[in-house]
Amino acid sequence: MYIDDILLTANDLGLLHETKKFLSRNFEVKDMGEVIYVIGIKIFHNRSQGLLGLSQKVYILIKC
Repeated sequence: MYIDDILLTANDLGLLHETKKFLSRNFEVKDMGEVIYVIGIKIFHNRSQGLLGLSQKVYILIKC
């Protein structure tokens, strides 16, 4: 089976790392690092303030 994209998020970085380790032991994976865009949605975050935002501004500009 081939899965094109998967996005993992967690508020517990230890759990996130353990999940990634589990997946890479059982499947061929490529960690692409922190996400900026996924399926056309821009993701922005500020960890120190605990903020996470999503934007489809480009999609809206194209459709208008």
